[in-house]
Amino acid sequence: MSIRRFDSASEGWAGGFAASSRWRLARGRGEGLAKSAVIVRDVRERGGEAVAGYTERFDKVRLNADTLTADGVDLFEAAERCNPDVREALNFAADRIEAYHAQQKPQDHSFVDPAGLELGWRWTPVDAVGLYVPGGRASYPSSVLMNAIPARAAGVKRIAMVSPVPGGQMNPAVAYAAVRAGVTEFYPIGGAQAVAALAYGAGKLASVDKIVGPGNAYVAAAKRIVFGDVGIDTIAGPSEITVVADNQNNPEWIAADLLSQAEHDPLAQSILITDDAVWASRVEAAVEKQMTQLATGETVVQAWEDYGAVVLAPLSGAAAIVNQIAPEHVELAVADPDAIAKDIRHSGAIFLGRFAPEALGDYVTGSNHVLPTSGAARFASGLSVLDFMKRTSIQRISEQGFKHLARAAETLAKAEGLPAHGLSVSIRRGDG
Repeated sequence: MSIRRFDSASEGWAGGFAASSRWRLARGRGEGLAKSAVIVRDVRERGGEAVAGYTERFDKVRLNADTLTADGVDLFEAAERCNPDVREALNFAADRIEAYHAQQKPQDHSFVDPAGLELGWRWTPVDAVGLYVPGGRASYPSSVLMNAIPARAAGVKRIAMVSPVPGGQMNPAVAYAAVRAGVTEFYPIGGAQAVAALAYGAGKLASVDKIVGPGNAYVAAAKRIVFGDVGIDTIAGPSEITVVADNQNNPEWIAADLLSQAEHDPLAQSILITDDAVWASRVEAAVEKQMTQLATGETVVQAWEDYGAVVLAPLSGAAAIVNQIAPEHVELAVADPDAIAKDIRHSGAIFLGRFAPEALGDYVTGSNHVLPTSGAARFASGLSVLDFMKRTSIQRISEQGFKHLARAAETLAKAEGLPAHGLSVSIRRGDG
């Protein structure tokens, strides 16, 4: 299998490398928008009846249009069927995720400035969050923990989870994760209709304030449509990993790390940056060997063939290449990872050292695995407690403080042609 190689010593390599990434991103955008718009509008107009209709059509599950429940589908009953080993692992992961996110909770603050004004801000949680959990290829209990636990840590009281259950079958591990993470409501619905129900309400499902969680192209399109009426976390793209590695690594280890993200999606991207062409060939051979042994091999092969790449470059320049990619995950499997990490500005998460495979971050380090993709790490961060909180500014103004501010405010109101603004100030000075 021939994999794309880029040599930083070659003239114009960066342009070709950037073009290949843009082609991948273009393929992953825009799908399903028109169809999702029709569904969202229908749910907004007809509520539970529309949701029940789409659920029976797409998932072969008959819902009660008023309660949005289905016979034989019960979150707590499904959770009881979770394998004990999986339950223990989910509890372990949940404890670490809770501990990590508890450290993120911001503090209220106030101060008095030299003019005597008391200024500050106060943080409050969102009232209600809707959590979308996929039911197909990406039905992951770890994602339930990663989305619900930060919301609970922020103080969100109501967490309504939606997840399709095709044929009425629910993943017991997903159900257990939901119960463990503090989900307060569950509805067996999915697709654009579930997003619309969360945004506008349907049946007994009351509308929420923010929708989080990954989904397919139709779910992503629906989130775009409802944004503004409710908040959303992000529009998630295919998974990404960039591994910066020297030739002191076991090539089998690095190959496994590259494949760990390629198995998520045919559009996933795995990139190796190294300074040793011969060693890179050993990694490529290990990738080809391992992909034939994986149950996800078909997905892995397509992602690796279409979007996998090796970049040959001095490791001293690796940070600049990482910043150009702005990937979801970066592994620095080198002798001195901090020397590279200090110059990385654009990445969702960085893993330092030879014993820091990204897969640990997906499950048990405690850090959130909901991260910016498709280059969004240039301007966005991973999911955190802050995504479920709002900051309100507060200002207490005394008469002395008012006098300090009034003239400048009136001048600016006049400059902007807003006389009522000016009047609300001047009238307090007695000359309005």
